[in-house]
Amino acid sequence: MREIGVLVVEDEPVAADAHVAYVERVRGFAIRGKALDGATAIRLLGDPSSAIDLVLLDMYLPDMHGLDVVRAMRTAGHRADVIAVTSARDLAVVRAAVSQGIVQYLLKPFTFAGLREKLERYAAYRLQLAGDVAISQHEVDRVLATLRGSDSGSLPKGMSPESLDAVVLVLRPSSESLSATEVAEAVGTSRVTARRYLEYLANSALVVRRARYGGAGRPEVEYRWLDR
Repeated sequence: MREIGVLVVEDEPVAADAHVAYVERVRGFAIRGKALDGATAIRLLGDPSSAIDLVLLDMYLPDMHGLDVVRAMRTAGHRADVIAVTSARDLAVVRAAVSQGIVQYLLKPFTFAGLREKLERYAAYRLQLAGDVAISQHEVDRVLATLRGSDSGSLPKGMSPESLDAVVLVLRPSSESLSATEVAEAVGTSRVTARRYLEYLANSALVVRRARYGGAGRPEVEYRWLDR
């Protein structure tokens, strides 16, 4: 079976490059293109030689919403599947994504293991659809269930989604860069714990880190959400 062609659509260049690198590490998948906005994604999808089977699609693009990209795809007759890769946690967006036929939804930030699990599950789903006719209801249920399951690889061991969300809720709306100490005080956790989550966000290309100067001794590291 040929490799599954992937288009990465992500407006933040650092994150886009990270997603491309992740996909290239998963056997059976090949990058067919990268787009930083919706218009470029639609143009690449319209190229008959692109061989795009799957789109990793951010919902918040600079020129249009990700769902508008999906609508344009379907209007043009492009049948590529879509995995939403986004920080959008609005349940209305999730419902709209499901109604548009998006096959999976992966929340940022995520690890390589989290994306790999989604891609491998998708590959298994495509493999099971290789036949022409479903033999039974059980077979149909089994094919659809392949896309679901546990996401045990989404976060490193010892980290919880609740604590990560708490850190994100403090840092993302902030108009200023924050240190691990400042985040820890706002969340109500230790500085070491806050720093671990902040470093995870930075390594996921969602947060930029830099040195804060001004006091005596070593400079303190501060963190800023990239979309500000």
